[in-house]
Amino acid sequence: MTTAEVSRSPRATLSTFRRDPRDLWPEHARRLYDHLVGLYGEDDVLPALAASWIAHQRSANTQRSYARGFKVFEEFAREHGAHPGAVKFVLADTFRLYLETTPTWVRVKGGRRGEMVRAGKPYSEASRANALSAASSFFTYLDKVSDDGVKNPFDAVQRPYIDPDYSPTPGYTEQEWTTLLVTARDHHRAATYRKRAYALLLVLYTCCLRIDSLLNARVEDLGHDKGHRVLHLEKMKGGGRKKKPIPPVTWDALQDYLDGRTTGWLFCTASGGQLDEPAVWRLLQSLAKRAGLPLRGPHGAKGDAVTHALTKPDARPDKVQRWADHKDSRTTQRYNKRKELLEDSPGYVLAADVAGALAHGSS
Repeated sequence: MTTAEVSRSPRATLSTFRRDPRDLWPEHARRLYDHLVGLYGEDDVLPALAASWIAHQRSANTQRSYARGFKVFEEFAREHGAHPGAVKFVLADTFRLYLETTPTWVRVKGGRRGEMVRAGKPYSEASRANALSAASSFFTYLDKVSDDGVKNPFDAVQRPYIDPDYSPTPGYTEQEWTTLLVTARDHHRAATYRKRAYALLLVLYTCCLRIDSLLNARVEDLGHDKGHRVLHLEKMKGGGRKKKPIPPVTWDALQDYLDGRTTGWLFCTASGGQLDEPAVWRLLQSLAKRAGLPLRGPHGAKGDAVTHALTKPDARPDKVQRWADHKDSRTTQRYNKRKELLEDSPGYVLAADVAGALAHGSS
């Protein structure tokens, strides 16, 4: 792909600046750039175009998600002998079929560090939708930065249907959350790890937060406002800032964990680095096993918080919606698992009647 094919590309103008604009790219844009340079070299426009497109996304969550999906698309195009920027509809539509059948990469058990093999289950509907959306977004961006316009080959590609009201993540009851918190507070390894695990889970649950938003918070973001302890957070979706009130029990746990620390990442590693999502996943898996609960990751915490808040006798959906940072009330209802509560199934009543009738008939 040449500069003539996509004119005025970011790569073509990098050398005209006194300072390299790549220095200001966010983390996921820089990582994607380095990955693509290793495959295509710096003379190809793709690395800078793709990285600029990632940097163009408003939230870090979208940047990470699109970068992940684009890597899947790029690998597919390369395997079929096509440059990602030159893909047309036929190959774009084949990418849809490829996602439905191709095994995913998994680590080799007992293999070398980082050794991977395509032996996992095919991509889930959500992963397929993400990869297709990422590729489509990339071509939309190309159309914007090109003088002559670029036809988006994914415009006519069918996307998998994602039911907005369904989540495969198992929900915890309030009692199960209590069990998980007690396990984190009293039974998890060394005292420092216990304090961190306990505080992290309390903030995640009682402040109704996304895990990526919480992990990007710093100690300096803590404060006071009108008699409330608050955490100033960047919204991971849509941008902007949000003040989240911190309940007293959560504040006490947080202060116990911080132990006087006033700077740095709010939740950090032993060396002071930023705690990442894989570490939180491992933490929750460990705590769930120890507590005898179903295994799950941190992304279900917000849905549980919304669900439990809406079941309270004096719950007001509009307040829960604001607490959850949802612009649309329908989003709040999608998090609300009350309509999916298994104990409300009429089948239990029918089965009880049948069981009684059978017992009576056999006596």
